[in-house]
Amino acid sequence: MILKFILLAIFGIGFAHVEGVVVVYLRKAIGLLEPNVDNKQALEKVPKRFIQIEITREAATIVMLVTLALVAGDGWLDMLMVFLWTFAFWDLFYYVSLYAVIKWPPKLTTTDVLFLIPKPWIAPVWFPIGVSTLAIVLIAILYL
Repeated sequence: MILKFILLAIFGIGFAHVEGVVVVYLRKAIGLLEPNVDNKQALEKVPKRFIQIEITREAATIVMLVTLALVAGDGWLDMLMVFLWTFAFWDLFYYVSLYAVIKWPPKLTTTDVLFLIPKPWIAPVWFPIGVSTLAIVLIAILYL
């Protein structure tokens, strides 16, 4: 079981980098590549068509993570742990990837649009990083 969760973590980290690179290209395309751009304000400047496209990318991300959980999990509890574990690594390393590539976010209190479904979720970056880290630690302690 530990090997499976190590491989899932590696998948989540790789998936995070792909997502981070996509966001870098998106930010460049719409002129928001500067690291000090506040994403809450930037969201208002993004063309509606790009928001619609981004929503489909977010939905596809969840579909892929759910599908992975269904394939890799043995029973509903294991499927849930696979989903949460992989999601947590993906979410945490998404920010690591963005910082490595464009030095964003400049600080943990920087606000970000965490998700657009069903409506924009906006919070400081420390929140998803903290939740993801806590999920990884709790699953490692309680489930593995």
